[in-house]
Amino acid sequence: MTTMKEIAQAAGVSVSSVSLVLNGRDSGRINPRLANRIRETAERMGYQPNVLARSLRTNRTHMIGFISVEVATTPYAGGMIQGAQDALSSLGYMLLTVNGDTEQALESEIRALKRYGVDGFLYSAMSNRVMTAPKSLAKFPLVLVDAAEETRRFPSIEPDEFRIGYDATTRLIEAGCSHIAYVGCAEPMVAQTGRLAGYRQALTDHGMCFDERLQCDVLNNGPALRAVEALFDTEQPDGFFCFNDARAWYVYETAARHGLAVGRDISVIGVDNHRVFAETLEPQLTTIELPHYEMGYWAANKLVSMIENRPLNEGDWPHTTAVMPLLDTPSPVKVHCTLIEKGSVRDTPTTT
Repeated sequence: MTTMKEIAQAAGVSVSSVSLVLNGRDSGRINPRLANRIRETAERMGYQPNVLARSLRTNRTHMIGFISVEVATTPYAGGMIQGAQDALSSLGYMLLTVNGDTEQALESEIRALKRYGVDGFLYSAMSNRVMTAPKSLAKFPLVLVDAAEETRRFPSIEPDEFRIGYDATTRLIEAGCSHIAYVGCAEPMVAQTGRLAGYRQALTDHGMCFDERLQCDVLNNGPALRAVEALFDTEQPDGFFCFNDARAWYVYETAARHGLAVGRDISVIGVDNHRVFAETLEPQLTTIELPHYEMGYWAANKLVSMIENRPLNEGDWPHTTAVMPLLDTPSPVKVHCTLIEKGSVRDTPTTT
């Protein structure tokens, strides 16, 4: 097994410098060029840290618990968990993921994670919501993912729902749409409230009036399709901002029945960048991608910075679709989501 002493000799530095770098405590202490040389030397020599020895020395296990409330069964869980795992792996931590659908099940999983001696917790729900963190987590380092804590006691990160609605509507206006509908969600959700507010504000800022007849909040299946058909017949919108990609399918279906071409006769924007809908619809759906990977990655870094009580090097973060906020951003932290241009919005009209 390669030792720190051997790495120090190969890199021509002191053992203490190697220790600082490989334990992530080099910021502000070791020249960045020198730190990179030490890391490269350690990697070339196949250095593997002794996790057990480090745990005994620091009284930390370097394990993080990810608690999901109905998240693991959703199509977006993978991105969120992958983001957290990538961040933690680079910081020398391991991620333990559990899922619970009831309060009793969650408390059982939390007790199990505590028995493993996790250093802190990530806590996430199925969709962006305001929640109260379990009392059993109150004394632990905790960061909420895709949610906000009711009392604002804990750091949290979520999509900027208002900007989603604002950016989508603005894009439709820029494409020349003058009669823009919002196909929303009939359930009370943080996302619905924020996206509708963004839609309305974008209309106002561009000198257009909000018309409640162009707001069509639906659930799923046949009733949703019939509601969208009625919207086509009575209001004849030329642009559609949809709460999510699934609801955009109703617009595509109705447009086909009316002999209208998406991307030419009408423009459509969804939310999610859901692989089934956004990539299989024809033309492919212009959509706003939710930052599940980014939220998981940011939350994991935030948690480690709290556990170790030190700043982390944000310059080492990967390039992602959405720009991740700085770790010292006040909570609730909101991510400005990215609009992914495809083929469902007609070309922006040119002025002469």
